Amino acid sequence: MIIAPGWTYGNRVRLLENGEEYYPAVFAAIRSARREVLLETFILFEDRVGRELQGALIDAATRGVRVEVTVDAYGSPDLSAEFLGALSAAGVRFRFFDPRPRIFGMRTNTLRRLHRKLLVIDRRKAFVGGINFSEDHLADFGPMAKQDYAVEVEGPVVDDIRALMESLIGAQPMLRTRPWWRLPGFPLPAREPRPDGAAITFVWRDNANHRDDIEQHYRAAIRAARRDVLIANAYFFPGYRLLRELRLAAKRGVRVRLLLQGVPDHRLMRWAARTLYDFLLRSGVEIYEYCERSFHGKVAVIDDDWTTIGSSNLDPLSLALNLEANLVIRDEALSRELRSRLELLIRNHCEAIDPQRARRRTLWRQLLSYFIFHVVRRYPKWAGWLPMREQRVVFAKVDGTTTEAARRDAA
Repeated sequence: MIIAPGWTYGNRVRLLENGEEYYPAVFAAIRSARREVLLETFILFEDRVGRELQGALIDAATRGVRVEVTVDAYGSPDLSAEFLGALSAAGVRFRFFDPRPRIFGMRTNTLRRLHRKLLVIDRRKAFVGGINFSEDHLADFGPMAKQDYAVEVEGPVVDDIRALMESLIGAQPMLRTRPWWRLPGFPLPAREPRPDGAAITFVWRDNANHRDDIEQHYRAAIRAARRDVLIANAYFFPGYRLLRELRLAAKRGVRVRLLLQGVPDHRLMRWAARTLYDFLLRSGVEIYEYCERSFHGKVAVIDDDWTTIGSSNLDPLSLALNLEANLVIRDEALSRELRSRLELLIRNHCEAIDPQRARRRTLWRQLLSYFIFHVVRRYPKWAGWLPMREQRVVFAKVDGTTTEAARRDAA
């Protein structure tokens, strides 16, 4: 069995908020690379952010750095031949995850996407979060600019992140380790003195051996919470077991707060999330909708030193279909900083959902909510009935031919 590695200690971690903090750190790291750049992302657009990334990757490859880029073919379907050709000419190995032809203009690769956002530099530094490479992660994009988070990390956990990325492109097999139930401290390490730095475990979701690893960590942390649970998530529609843990935590006196989208970019998912409000509010869960702009974060803070940051939403797509990756971090300083930033959003840019107002629903709205709840909840199961086609990672092609970098790699 292939499973997520255990806890690593002595890591250094830095919180990055929005593109204003994330992109300068990422581009500086790529420009300082000496041996290797590994990158995975869901979205890469040919806008000012994508072009700056392209320039940094070309500079690195021109210096002789090994540069491997993998993007999801559904999330990034329209990259031009000129954009790809410039990367290829410099020696960048550029791949697409699960490219599929369109039928009558419709994309056929909508399920089980590569939704991870990962970057590893020289086996020493990594970036993990929810931020794509597109200018809508910058505040000056306008009202639909996204609010999001990532972390820069150094330390032994970088090896685990790199191993997953290398396995995707076939550069090395994943290590076989013990089943998760034999790992010491899974999913929470013991509360005991640790070496300097953060304790971190790298957790991912796939459609083989790690179908619910991320959700398991959430549930275990909520179950162990003693004072405070603060979850900020763009698309919130988890399964019943996680909802039950939230209700039980609130009923035993833990303060449970949810920070969710108030300016939706997908109205169906917002409607689905609101069908859960009454269920949660009656148990004492506090719900806040972020109304300044579009919320895209996938983070949580529990008690004094448990934090998760990554690509996984708490909805059926992320929890049951997509390839996702999160860091789970035990570090008091990081937890304090993230909680402070989220609470600043709650105070200044969120609307608290009034439990009394949330309950006033007509019979028609209740029936519609019930229907939407069960459709969204069962969507992954229905998708699972479809034949499981092979999802391949293939080199990009320019004008119908394999890129020069791919040809050199195969030689």
